[in-house]
Amino acid sequence: MSIPILEYSLSTQNQRVNSFEYLGGEEQPRIYTTDNLPNSSEMDEIIWAAYRQIFSEHQILSNTRQIFLESQLRFNQLKIKDFIKGLVLSSSFRSLNYDVNNNYRFVELCVQRILGRDIYNEREKIALSIIIASKGLEVFIDTLLNSDEYIYNFGETIVPYQRRRLITQRNKGEVPFNLKTPRLNQSFLNKQDLPQLIWSGTIRQFRPQEQKPKAGDPALFLNMVQDISFV
Repeated sequence: MSIPILEYSLSTQNQRVNSFEYLGGEEQPRIYTTDNLPNSSEMDEIIWAAYRQIFSEHQILSNTRQIFLESQLRFNQLKIKDFIKGLVLSSSFRSLNYDVNNNYRFVELCVQRILGRDIYNEREKIALSIIIASKGLEVFIDTLLNSDEYIYNFGETIVPYQRRRLITQRNKGEVPFNLKTPRLNQSFLNKQDLPQLIWSGTIRQFRPQEQKPKAGDPALFLNMVQDISFV
């Protein structure tokens, strides 16, 4: 017997912030769609927009490209919705987002990138996390892609985009939340197989790129401190 999805209210701490499509006087998001039979250069832009939305710019690497999916999309063998599903279920997306996070954080990332908004509340996060735990990743992704919300806003031919004006500050200007770097939760750091040391109750991790301490560096005297133990 399958577990029904938990009910949750469509509320958010940012409920007073309007969508892009209802806010006048500001730059509107560009819509990338295959409805108008795009030419080759326009299709390049559509594919780039899809990668940028799903992977974000900081995750677009040579090994994240899905050449076969791109070819199918260009020859009209796939809809945009199918292309998005292929990107999200790719091994690259999984390794960069699912394998390095817990289910709750993964739900946040997928809702932001697929539905174009942040999660409504903790109850929505828990409800969607239960789908991952009980039915697996593909069913979870299908739940988002086949939802009334996705179909109403994007259908089968529009690349998802940021619908809600939820932003994070950067040094200059403002950045959509779907472009934020997916950070690891503290609870997940022990999966990274990096050497750690416990120093006065604080866990510190050494990164492979760290250099050996030079003369005069206090790190040379760490082994003289009695309350240090290696894990």
